[in-house]
Amino acid sequence: MNTPDRFIRRRERREITGLSEATLYRLECQKKFPARIQLTPGRVGWSLQAVLEWCSQRQSAARAEGGPA
Repeated sequence: MNTPDRFIRRRERREITGLSEATLYRLECQKKFPARIQLTPGRVGWSLQAVLEWCSQRQSAARAEGGPA
């Protein structure tokens, strides 16, 4: 991947993954999704590279299990 890393916010994270906020929060709490990064006292973000890598790993896992990728 040659995408430059940057911080993304909740809306973009949802758009990239296609998952609901509740599902993403649950996965993050279970340490199955990249952790949020505190940007300022009232704002958090996620590493775009980490989120894209997580998506790539999910696709690889689906292929390995014989499901659609």
